[in-house]
Amino acid sequence: MKRFVRDNGLSLFFFAIFLLALLGQSVAGLLRTNQELAEHGRPLETYWSFVFSSDFVVDVAENWQSEFLQFLLFIAATVWLVQRGSPESKKPGDEGVDSDENQKVGAYAPANGPRWARVTGWRRTVYENSLVLVMGAIFFMSWLVQSLSGVVVMNEENAQHGEPAITWAQYIVSPEFWDRTLQNWQSEFLAVGSMVAFSIFLRQRGSSESKPVGLPHAVSAQESE
Repeated sequence: MKRFVRDNGLSLFFFAIFLLALLGQSVAGLLRTNQELAEHGRPLETYWSFVFSSDFVVDVAENWQSEFLQFLLFIAATVWLVQRGSPESKKPGDEGVDSDENQKVGAYAPANGPRWARVTGWRRTVYENSLVLVMGAIFFMSWLVQSLSGVVVMNEENAQHGEPAITWAQYIVSPEFWDRTLQNWQSEFLAVGSMVAFSIFLRQRGSSESKPVGLPHAVSAQESE
């Protein structure tokens, strides 16, 4: 167990704080919702009714889809785009999908490597793009859940104000939907761009996301090897 925790500490740490943050969001959201309901003399919601409500689901999915879009675009962009001096980038001149030898696929795959890296055809194509494919699938599913939950929330608000309900197709082209969506996208893109740029000049000793402290700004960790 100790070895498992040590070998998987990074993912376990973030999964744990994710669950704590999600729990905190659900509790805070319930308290806020019940405060608003009490002010209007309406029945209060239970914890589980709130967690499965469209209000909570749309807020969660809205953040998930922007996060996975961020990583989807970053992973794909770093295949072809570089940033000199950043540890988040390949060195200039290494743009592209790289050779089979360097990627250790096909005839160059080690005997203990992933099986789909040793084969040819569609299976290897899927495997060598599996990270982008999975990130893209999670982004799309989160976006779909956000939009479906969002139209329910909007129609509930419309009903309260005596306005007609709208369809899903109308909602996804509405200012309401894109205002909520782009608020998250712009912050995620800024965060990734800042990480790429700041890591050229700033350091964190011992972090795999930072260059060695004494490495010149214009030199990436890959170029120093």
